[in-house]
Amino acid sequence: MRDVLLIALFAFLGAAAAGLLGALALRALRHRSVAVSLTVVAVVSVAAMLAGTLAVARAMFLSPHDLTVVTTVCAMAAVVSLATALLLGRWVVARSNALTLAARSFGEGGSFAAPGGGATAELAGLGRELAATSEKLARSRERERALDASRRELVAWISHDLRTPLAGLRAMAEALEDGVAEDPQRYFRQIRTEVDRLNSMVGDLFELSRIHAGALPLSPSRMSVYDLVGDALAGAGPLAREHGVHLVGDTVAEVPVEVDGKEMTRVLGNLLVNAIRHTPADGTVAVAARRGTDEERDTVVLSVTDGCGGISEEDLPRVFDTGWRGSEARTPPAGAGLGLAIVRGIVEAHAGHAAVRNVPGGCRFDVVLPAAR
Repeated sequence: MRDVLLIALFAFLGAAAAGLLGALALRALRHRSVAVSLTVVAVVSVAAMLAGTLAVARAMFLSPHDLTVVTTVCAMAAVVSLATALLLGRWVVARSNALTLAARSFGEGGSFAAPGGGATAELAGLGRELAATSEKLARSRERERALDASRRELVAWISHDLRTPLAGLRAMAEALEDGVAEDPQRYFRQIRTEVDRLNSMVGDLFELSRIHAGALPLSPSRMSVYDLVGDALAGAGPLAREHGVHLVGDTVAEVPVEVDGKEMTRVLGNLLVNAIRHTPADGTVAVAARRGTDEERDTVVLSVTDGCGGISEEDLPRVFDTGWRGSEARTPPAGAGLGLAIVRGIVEAHAGHAAVRNVPGGCRFDVVLPAAR
């Protein structure tokens, strides 16, 4: 038993000395290639075995011939171990370099494609994560381009809409100042109308900026959609009569929701104004409210159906974009194309979503909101 303990002690001391030298070498070479580190690990493993073996052999007073045999066996093991470590290191370095080149093209605005061939589990996992990140960035770039195009379109429309009333206000002010206005009261009424229009436009821009900044203040309270629809219909009634459009709100269920009444009334008001303006005289705008289907039983669906004749399929995905107005046939005489963008922003702030689809004779806007518990 004592001999075994002595052998273990001598073997441990020799291996520990080799391991300490290997640790110092790894620390000094920690910034070098992984191939160098793998080579050092292989050298340390063989050196530790050789040092322990030699220490035990000398303590046991082996013959020179036996010592030579042991040393030769350890040397051959060292050669094989070093060759294997070098091959593994070169393979890992090659895979890392290929992954670096792929990631470099991905960082320069391209898409990431994982290099072919086998790889370690860690490198394969890194490649999958980079591919997933590349897809997310591609979607983000696409959204950014769409948003940038929407902003440019909004600036163009706002500039156009502001230039016309401002030019008219200036002309009327100069006429009043010079005393050449034949009917000053009519000029005053027109100035008031244009100022109200500009004030509404500025209010829409301010509301949209708060929505985009995530700073829209909400004061939700429990109420029935029946009351919401009733208030919206009452507010849109005069405009409907002016355009000769019939408002219908017969299929409205008394379903409770927990929303900000003021903001949700604005949502329905924007949808109704949009529907009335695009529905011909003697047409019908219908408002409905119901509980969601079996898949969405915990939701409430508010829908506004108009008689506009429908929206082209390529324009449907852009209906709620900021500044979108569609074709000239659907361009309203006033506004900057912000109404539907505000609708989507307010609805999403209530954890809901808005959608539009074509129906026979027109289109239908759906607002899906969580139902109150």
